[in-house]
Amino acid sequence: MRVLVTGAAGFIGSELCRELVHRGVEVRAVDNLCNGKRENLDGLSEKACSLTVADIRDQSRMASLMAGVEAVYHLACLGVRHSLHSPKENHEVNAAATLDLLLAARESKVKRFVYVSSSEVYGTAQWVPMTEDHPAFPMTVYGASKLAGECYTRAFHRSYGYPTVVVRPFNAYGPRCHHEGDSGEVIPKFLLRCMAGRPMVIFGDGKQTRDFTFVTDTARGIMQAGLTEKAVGHTINLGSGKEVSINELARRVSEVAAQPDAPVVHEEPRPGDVLRLCSENKRASELLGFTPCIGLREGLEKLKQWYQSKGEDPHALLEQEVVHNWQPRGV
Repeated sequence: MRVLVTGAAGFIGSELCRELVHRGVEVRAVDNLCNGKRENLDGLSEKACSLTVADIRDQSRMASLMAGVEAVYHLACLGVRHSLHSPKENHEVNAAATLDLLLAARESKVKRFVYVSSSEVYGTAQWVPMTEDHPAFPMTVYGASKLAGECYTRAFHRSYGYPTVVVRPFNAYGPRCHHEGDSGEVIPKFLLRCMAGRPMVIFGDGKQTRDFTFVTDTARGIMQAGLTEKAVGHTINLGSGKEVSINELARRVSEVAAQPDAPVVHEEPRPGDVLRLCSENKRASELLGFTPCIGLREGLEKLKQWYQSKGEDPHALLEQEVVHNWQPRGV
């Protein structure tokens, strides 16, 4: 089996490639290396996983890459903080390019299209755990653009009978996660700051909650969405089903980093910040056989060990961090 993975050199995309190759699937990987890195695919042979550097907005290039593949896993996107300083580009990549990819995949008779969305489409939880029928009220252009991509994907199934699946990962973390630039996320930022003896920065009161899911669990669920026939036509959450506040996360990270007295500073809330998230995984369990295997403590330990194995100074890594990473570049 041969599949196309967009955003393949990114954090979740590279883990998905590993899961697929381990399963014996040949991967045609695509990434423009805007946020992804070649080294994220280290250890995968060129024969098993061949990387093409291309932008998903290049319609002719993407159409040519569809030839001979049985499934598309579409992960390429620009993130939440990026959308706050560059909303139009965020829409073009996340929404408009998704429609173009769907058209190309259908034209090329690709048998399955898996769209990787985000829990950000929900906005702040009105109830928890959040089922897939929870109202979608995104708070950022990122969330709105991912929801638009979802709607295009579902429309292709309903209008044309095209076999599509939408998956909504909650907050993934683990090896190769982003601490840098406008892609930087809370867990790698907290952990590296603790390891470097710097204060963790919490925006707002820290009572906002997230559903943190280890990346191997997330990637396994995404992979199954492209391999399981009964998933076609469905929208499926992928989370841990556990709700953790940012204040509690800071405490747990400090324990794992062996810095129990690690300082925390609070700053003004970030614009568009979702206040509460927690996934209901019943549909993923029933359709994909999905059960999260790695809890938060174990996952944090694995991430710390990964950073240590790289042999890089946390201070040096933090030079790539942008604390207020939603502001326009250069501000």
